[in-house]
Amino acid sequence: MANVVVIGTQWGDEGKGKVVDLLTAHATRVVRFQGGNNAGHTLVVDGEKSIFHLIPSGILYPDKRCLIGNGVVVDPEVLLEEIKGLFERGIKVDPQRLGLSERAHLIMPYHKAIDIAREKAKGASKIGTTGRGIGPCYEDKVARVGIRAVDLTEPESLEEKIKANLREKNFCLTNLFECEPLAYEPIAERYRSLSHELSPFIVDVSIELDEAIRRKENVLFEGAQGTMLDVDHGTYPFVTSSNPVAANASIG
Repeated sequence: MANVVVIGTQWGDEGKGKVVDLLTAHATRVVRFQGGNNAGHTLVVDGEKSIFHLIPSGILYPDKRCLIGNGVVVDPEVLLEEIKGLFERGIKVDPQRLGLSERAHLIMPYHKAIDIAREKAKGASKIGTTGRGIGPCYEDKVARVGIRAVDLTEPESLEEKIKANLREKNFCLTNLFECEPLAYEPIAERYRSLSHELSPFIVDVSIELDEAIRRKENVLFEGAQGTMLDVDHGTYPFVTSSNPVAANASIG
């Protein structure tokens, strides 16, 4: 099997998970390259149903290496929930089996707050966001103020970035959306804990994939959502905030 990118050609729910499950047997690595936990893949293996929002579905195979690429926006809480949920089912998830790109951007509590407040303010004109902070996180990525996975390994720098971002986000929440501001300390304290839990998984996915491809390994890229939800090529503005098309696998 050559390197394969699995995408949907509609609005999602095309059955990508089944195709990914079929092809995983022939791959050494399975990679998520875009989106966040606003979509999921459902697999039924031996009668047991599994739903993955962030972790590539190849994790069900003990000999596969799974990677979350830099094009994914990651809610650390959701990622930990998935890891712990798999552990409870006897599925081993450790840094040898799962890698998180150091360049992946993190969804913060203020992203979710702004996502929900903005959608509420639109009233009848709302676009149907999931309220999970996906769009606002991508906004910060493009604005070059986002917090990335690698920042979890540098606590002092991380806290300064949280403070700076929170000043701006709270200004928007209170003055534009008339919502309560978010407190700094609970966020900082939680992310100190997340740093200890997630840092072992953080790797340079780009280098790892380059080396794997040079060794002629088979890599499976697992797309989420579908082409018609692509921010550039979909039914704009009723789209997602990323590019679920095949071309994005090369940069995500």
